[in-house]
Amino acid sequence: MTTLSYQDTGTGAPVVFLHGNPTSSHLWRNVIPPLPGRRLAPDLIGMGASPRPDIAYTFDDHAHYLDSWFDDLALDEVVLIGHDWGGTLAADWAARHPERVRGLAFTEAILKPMTTEEFPPAGAEVFRKIKTSTDLSPFFSGLPPEYRTQHKAPLLTWARSLPLDGEPAPVVARIKQFTPWLATSPEVPKLLMTFDPAPDTMLTPPMITWFQENFAALEVVHHPVTAGHHTPEDQPEQIAKTLTTWLTHLER
Repeated sequence: MTTLSYQDTGTGAPVVFLHGNPTSSHLWRNVIPPLPGRRLAPDLIGMGASPRPDIAYTFDDHAHYLDSWFDDLALDEVVLIGHDWGGTLAADWAARHPERVRGLAFTEAILKPMTTEEFPPAGAEVFRKIKTSTDLSPFFSGLPPEYRTQHKAPLLTWARSLPLDGEPAPVVARIKQFTPWLATSPEVPKLLMTFDPAPDTMLTPPMITWFQENFAALEVVHHPVTAGHHTPEDQPEQIAKTLTTWLTHLER
């Protein structure tokens, strides 16, 4: 059976929630309860309550463990909801298993390689520093204390994996592999949830426009309230309301 720790509530078609860095499935605690369907939220390997094996915690490692998790639970007709790296992993899995996907929803997700100029200046400076430092304290600003007790290795590797200016090459290559599918899959509805930006918001207006121009069947729902990068922490009620409407529409 799967090695990943996960939440599993409700019945019906599966809706899978994938978190990013430096969070865990705890990120979705105020989003999941009102939603319809069977709702599953795994902790990525080495994060949350999942095991902490002696591995490198690369993107490929996380994708491998998630592949096993989806297969062990025999999940099909899946809707994927992703935040941050969870959105990247969701797009990656969907592109490799298109016959098992009903829909994709994202918020503050990493869905294209970026240049330093495209990235918000404050965020770019933080990630430049983390390339040569092990101090992860900036990543926990404004987040609940539960996340601070996590295994440091995957958090640091994720932070150093941000695809900026063509590096790291393996991550950039992985993203470029799933981008064509996002552009040529009109049969799979996609949802991008945005908010009025705070200083640490990752998705700038030009990046959102790029998604609109390059992803098939993409609906963008903007919420006129402020949220930082960790939107499920800042505006869970807004996300839950939008997802409920969107998921109900998918069932029709």
